[in-house]
Amino acid sequence: MFRMSKTLDVITLFHKPSISASVRVQNLLKQASAQAEQTATEDQAADHTAQNETVTRDPFELEVTEAAPTPDQLKSIFEYLGGGGVAGELVKGAASQSDALRKVNEDANAFTRPVVVDWGRGKAVVGDKKSEILKLLKADGK
Repeated sequence: MFRMSKTLDVITLFHKPSISASVRVQNLLKQASAQAEQTATEDQAADHTAQNETVTRDPFELEVTEAAPTPDQLKSIFEYLGGGGVAGELVKGAASQSDALRKVNEDANAFTRPVVVDWGRGKAVVGDKKSEILKLLKADGK
C-alpha cells in the first residue's frame, strides 16, 4: 500500500557567491541535478548523448551551503581527498589536518571554496575542476 521512496544521495557544495569559480560550480551542479531528474525513456527521446555527457546517475539532492563544514565533515572531506598534502589546498595556510581543523574553527573563511562533496560515495573535489566534478557525478562513481 505504501511505497518506500528511495532516499537521494546528497551532494554538498560549500559555496561562496562572491567567488566566480564557486558560481560556475553551482551552475554545473544545478544543471547536472536537473538532468539526473529527467525521466525520459528510450521511446520518448532517441538521442541521450547530450544528457549523458554531463551526468548519468540517479537523481541526487543538491545541498548548497555558505557555511564552513563541521569538524566531522571536514575530517570526512580529508579522508575523501586522500589526506597527504591536501590540508593547505582545503584550508588556507594549514600545514596538517589538525592545523586545518583549528584554523577553520577560528575563522570559517579560511576554508577554501568551492568544494563539492558526494557523501554517499565518499568523494570530494576542491575548486572548479569541471572534469573532476563530472567524474564525481558519473553513475558508476568511478
